[in-house]
Amino acid sequence: MKNSKVALRFVKRINAHDVEGLVALMTTGHVFVDSLGNKVSRPSIETGWKQYFEMVPDYWIRIDRTLSDKGTLILLGRAGGTFVPNGGEMRPDNKWETSAAWIAEIRRGKISEWRIYCDNEPIREKMRKSNS
Repeated sequence: MKNSKVALRFVKRINAHDVEGLVALMTTGHVFVDSLGNKVSRPSIETGWKQYFEMVPDYWIRIDRTLSDKGTLILLGRAGGTFVPNGGEMRPDNKWETSAAWIAEIRRGKISEWRIYCDNEPIREKMRKSNS
């Protein structure tokens, strides 16, 4: 399968909040790297995705452009959703959106690394407000 198709299929699984589908597209040594450089590998990443989809139940990413260099894809676009505090409800004032870039390393038709670069301040602002 073409590397761009693998990455876009991964994006579709993210937008569907399909953790099992994400795992099926990950290598056994898959690593997720967040915008602060924190690394999470399997099997912890499955729990991380589930928790994130609970915290942002309508999380989405939109890819506007992809650049490819062999097994590495750079995806450019936007991410957003609605932050829902623990036990809280989805409120319009907790919606956020930001520009984002992702690097997907593809090995033998699966994602070996998913790295995100984005400004997390929009969601952090919502989180701070919910704690006050």
